[in-house]
Amino acid sequence: MTGPTKKTALLKTSGTIAKKSARKAAPSRVAVFVATRKGAWIFKGDPTRKTWSADGPHFLGHIISQIMLDPRDGKTLLAAAKTGHLGPTIFRSTDFGKTWKEAGRPPAFAKAKDGKRGRVVDHTFWLTPAHANEPNVWHAGTSPQGLFRSEDGGVTWDAFSTINDDPTYREWMGAEQDGTPDGPKMHSILIDPRDPKHLYFAMSSGGVHETKNGGQSWDVLVDGLEVVDGFDANTITFHDPHCVRMCPSNPDRLYQQNHCGIYRLDRPSTKWIRVGRKMPKRVGDVGFPMVVHPRDDKTAWVFPMDGTTVWPRTSPDGKPAVYATRDGGAHWERQDKGLPQAQGWWTVKRQAMTADAKDPVGLYFGTTSGELWASRDEGKRWSNIARHLPEIYAVDTADLK
Repeated sequence: MTGPTKKTALLKTSGTIAKKSARKAAPSRVAVFVATRKGAWIFKGDPTRKTWSADGPHFLGHIISQIMLDPRDGKTLLAAAKTGHLGPTIFRSTDFGKTWKEAGRPPAFAKAKDGKRGRVVDHTFWLTPAHANEPNVWHAGTSPQGLFRSEDGGVTWDAFSTINDDPTYREWMGAEQDGTPDGPKMHSILIDPRDPKHLYFAMSSGGVHETKNGGQSWDVLVDGLEVVDGFDANTITFHDPHCVRMCPSNPDRLYQQNHCGIYRLDRPSTKWIRVGRKMPKRVGDVGFPMVVHPRDDKTAWVFPMDGTTVWPRTSPDGKPAVYATRDGGAHWERQDKGLPQAQGWWTVKRQAMTADAKDPVGLYFGTTSGELWASRDEGKRWSNIARHLPEIYAVDTADLK
């Protein structure tokens, strides 16, 4: 082949390769999963994260504590629900929410012996997919505090480890009427990406705990954590971690938003350092959510709330803002551009703030007043995705391939 014919063929071939490369290089979209007091929504963004479409409501009228996509297969969704007629349960979808099936055996405590009244799961509060090498395995935390595991993708659940009925842990968990206003909780179930047998969990109330042998034994991690004035920090029951996060880029670094401040832990140390003391004093370092950067262990975000006197659980002075650190907590920067500058009397719950894995990182949070907010530039500017939703309990993200 010579002359124009050869040149035309080469152009066609080059064009085909260019189109294939463009398809491969096309940016993925982000999905934001929103769990609320009255159902769940899935918001799908365009590749620029500027425009969003809403899919929902799913489970309208049901209390949804969390809805999460399995990152290992990219298609299985689990939703932790509390329903009026079915009680606490788990729903599962393998077609991205088009259809749902209820778990055959949702998390439940063992029946009490000798006719005594046993504990009853009020709702499943926290969902965590297990290690990447353990497909179909999930962990769940409940209210009141219980730790459960599924090995079939969320269809059936059993108690994990022995802590649910261990006398010492039961004492640390406190009475079922204690804890947060809507019940004590098992949360922040974290799996070390380097070792599936290395896990953490936290309890509100009841402290932070770690196992290195797959749940055969646990160690308490509360050194350095403060408790409410007038209580003894040596009593594990009085420790109230709100949210603990592990840095994906450095699993040896953990951050914690606590009832008594913001903390950082660098392993192998077992002592938490209160990095929230660097927050502005008029704002304080009390809040519920904690978010860490997917690639930078020095960067994290919190959403402070008014923790004074009667704990109104609103933004300080009605002026909501995210605070970011870029140096592991040595300094904090207020990020409120685009957010209400006054009369913003809401806050953000412990699961209701998260990040995507884009560059720059996208941040998302849902409010107790039913608003969903997003930032495409790591918190520098904020825009509203949705208003007038029910009270938002949890926000999670996933890449759509």
